[in-house]
Amino acid sequence: MPSTSQSTPGRLLRRRQASIGRTDPGVFLDRFEGESRGFWGRGNRWVAWAGTLHEFTIPDSAPEDRIEGRATPELPRDRRFVELRRQLRALLGEWAGTADGHGSPRVFGGFSFLAAPQSASSWEGFPAARFVLPRVLLRGGPDGCELWVQRLVAADEVDDEGVEGELDRLVRELDGIPVPPRVLVPRASEVLTERNGEEREAWAAAVSAVLEAVRVGELEKAVLARIQDLELDRAPAVGDLIRFLRHENPRAHVFLFDFAPGGTLFGAAPEVLAELRGGRLHATAVAGSAARGDDDESDRRQADSLLASKKDRAEHRMTVDEMRDVLTDRVTGLQVADDPRILPLARIQHLESPIEGAVREGEDVLTLVAALHPTPAVCGRPREAALRLIRAREPFARGWYAGPVGWFDLRGEGDFVPALRVGVGYGRRWRLFAGAGIVEGSDPELEWEETALKFEPALRALRAGAAAP
Repeated sequence: MPSTSQSTPGRLLRRRQASIGRTDPGVFLDRFEGESRGFWGRGNRWVAWAGTLHEFTIPDSAPEDRIEGRATPELPRDRRFVELRRQLRALLGEWAGTADGHGSPRVFGGFSFLAAPQSASSWEGFPAARFVLPRVLLRGGPDGCELWVQRLVAADEVDDEGVEGELDRLVRELDGIPVPPRVLVPRASEVLTERNGEEREAWAAAVSAVLEAVRVGELEKAVLARIQDLELDRAPAVGDLIRFLRHENPRAHVFLFDFAPGGTLFGAAPEVLAELRGGRLHATAVAGSAARGDDDESDRRQADSLLASKKDRAEHRMTVDEMRDVLTDRVTGLQVADDPRILPLARIQHLESPIEGAVREGEDVLTLVAALHPTPAVCGRPREAALRLIRAREPFARGWYAGPVGWFDLRGEGDFVPALRVGVGYGRRWRLFAGAGIVEGSDPELEWEETALKFEPALRALRAGAAAP
């Protein structure tokens, strides 16, 4: 069981690690009920975390130009990304890596969609930014799992026994626990808030407003969101919820943030905003959607129709072009696919274009996220015109919906996606969010149906999580 420690101004971060057999992240998450916990992963590579060594936050009430306690109107409007990096370095110093090759400690969390305050009861516990340095991490991969325990101690304190004791105890509890033999089947016994009357009319009016703005040349696209509230028979089990979400969405980035105090946010994002490893950026532009077919033949027809759609190709090109423009001066050898490919998900399929390159000196994952967010895929184009229309037409707070969520470390590496296909809530009461890009040629009824498909991942996961006796 190798150990590492890193010196900080007056603090030491002690870490201990052990390899264990395959285990289920849902079992791990349920073990830490009542503490902050979370999940991040795609396919067979994932990390589940629990406990809080330190929390980094920027409250909603912090004015944008006074985050560091002084007026700085000449600096960029959104200072959250710079401030989070400063907070982490103030705690851990300039971490340069570790002898065991596992790299810098990671913090997990996210940012709200808008930098400006948006107080709302549904987003309690999700301020302008919130990240956690966990106490325990379980990392999963194709060859098994690694369990990590971390402690922050005073520079003159020796706490190896405490770290070793918790690691040994958790290894005994988790090693060899079999993956649950089945994924719980969703059931439709929850109460959904009826939103097919006045809200449907408001949706049609909002879409018409976007189309008029497009017609007169004020913007090319705006992404409108809508919500769905529901009350379950019982509170969902987090372990079952994340197990089902992973099972149904193997090609999406599945995430969960269950903050204490605060609510729970989970989702399955189809696109990558910025993933940075070893100086290489990977991102994807995802825009343009169609339903999945009922069988292989109809599924291929739907995919072919999506690839041939002028409307969807034009919408996709907006996202590709803006991401290329933003990254050109930040990335060398930028590679963007000439033509989109199909990204098939459980209930819907999208047009997807991968983007890759080597980042220039001085760039890290947070500078890239700050530059890219919000992309036309979650906001619109031009950005400021789309934001004004979103603020005017959406009668609810987006909170973290469509904001960047993920992890970063002191070396500047990290992984972020927009918080899409999400549910937020606590206990039996939840709110779901889904959006659609409105461009020339959009039809209000078809866009309404598209958002209904996008509610499905979170809705089905909640049903499955609440199905356990």
